Amino acid sequence: MQELEQRPGGVTGPAPAVLAQGVTKRFGGVVALDNVTFSARAGEVTALVGDNGAGKSTLIRCLSGVHSPDEGGLFMNGAPVTFSGPNDARLAGIETVHQNLALADNLDVAANLFLGRELSGGPRSLFRLRKKPMEAKAAELIDEYGIRMPNIKAKVGAMSGGQRQGIAIARAVGWGSEVVLMDEPTAALGVKETGRVLEVVRSLADRGLAVVLISHNIEQVMQVSDFVWVLRGGHMIADLRAENTNTQEVVHYITTGVGLGA
Repeated sequence: MQELEQRPGGVTGPAPAVLAQGVTKRFGGVVALDNVTFSARAGEVTALVGDNGAGKSTLIRCLSGVHSPDEGGLFMNGAPVTFSGPNDARLAGIETVHQNLALADNLDVAANLFLGRELSGGPRSLFRLRKKPMEAKAAELIDEYGIRMPNIKAKVGAMSGGQRQGIAIARAVGWGSEVVLMDEPTAALGVKETGRVLEVVRSLADRGLAVVLISHNIEQVMQVSDFVWVLRGGHMIADLRAENTNTQEVVHYITTGVGLGA
């Protein structure tokens, strides 16, 4: 694997926020991931790229607790972790923004942000939601992360793709998460909305989160990423510092498995 900085064995400084080390995952006779190592650090956007079938989704599902590795292990801040499901990963500080966003179109912004975490009024009013505190917290999150939202009381189903993506991002980062996995966050968005979402992605890392960006749009990846990891055929073939590479080289790795100078 092409490595432009020392990972993770002889690394100096803080341990990665999340590390998959020597991970292998099989589905019957198919080896989806073969001895894959991948890491993401706090304060950085780490892109994971590769063609369809490269193993990106499988790796993300291992990191988010959907799948358990058959071999290898996961670590957070240097400590080994095991997840029996997605809720374990969330409790450990890993949140995922799925491509389908998993929003409830018939609910407003606050209700979506608190979905599954609703505030209630106490023992005597167990099923009475505390809507005002939820709305206040929702407005605070939307403002904090620079997400443009005209009305937090509006139904999510009536909002634009960029606004919906912003809600999903705010929900992921609003609960003390350390790592945010983002699956194709700009898919199907227009140019202006794409720019706004990329600004939010970069701002999350600037606030100290470890952001893992999965995308087929290499130009967008190069705009916001600090590191680019390339998967091909279930193997991690390159770990590139973004400032030392370019779109053409990354595409060359994806399509041929080697760099431009090889």
